[in-house]
This record gives sequence, C-alpha cells and structure tokens, in this order.
Amino acid sequence: MESPDSKLRDFGRLAGGGLMLMKIAKWGNSLVLRIPRSVAAEAQVKEGAIVDLSVENGRLLVRPLRIRKYSLNSLLRKVSRRNLQGKVSAVKTVGREAW
Repeated sequence: MESPDSKLRDFGRLAGGGLMLMKIAKWGNSLVLRIPRSVAAEAQVKEGAIVDLSVENGRLLVRPLRIRKYSLNSLLRKVSRRNLQGKVSAVKTVGREAW
C-alpha cells in the first residue's frame, strides 16, 4: 500500500524536478486547485483556457486543450482534384433551382 508521503512526493512535480505542494480548496460545491503563475507559464495556460481534466491510474491530469484555428484560405489550399467531392444535394428541389 502506498503511503500518503509517496503520493505527496509525486504531486506537483515541476519540469526542473522541484516539488510544489498545493492544497485543494472548496469553492461552492466544487473543489479547486490553484495553479501558481510559474506553472501556468510553463504549461502556457492563461485565465479562461480550456483544459482536459482526466484521471489515469489514480492520478489527476490537467492538460491544456489546444484549439486549432483554421482560415478558409488554408483549408482551400488543401483541396485538390484527387480529394474534391462531386456535387451533393442534401434536399429535394422545391422550385426552379438549378443544381
């Protein structure tokens, strides 16, 4: 069985190998973990960032979610004759539309 101390040793390790212990707080009906500025900077997260929260092997993991932004031009540059789809009609014509 793992001792509480062994869990604390693994909790909050920084890239430099230092140990940072944080206390879980209560906020309404939820629990809160404050992220120190240095850790947020290293993880490149800011206030309002969307994160993926999961548990793996009993460990709480918080991963920044990187949302990719696309422009219409960058998407259209990827269209070629090979991947171009034919005409598609999702609805039946109602009037004098020409497809």
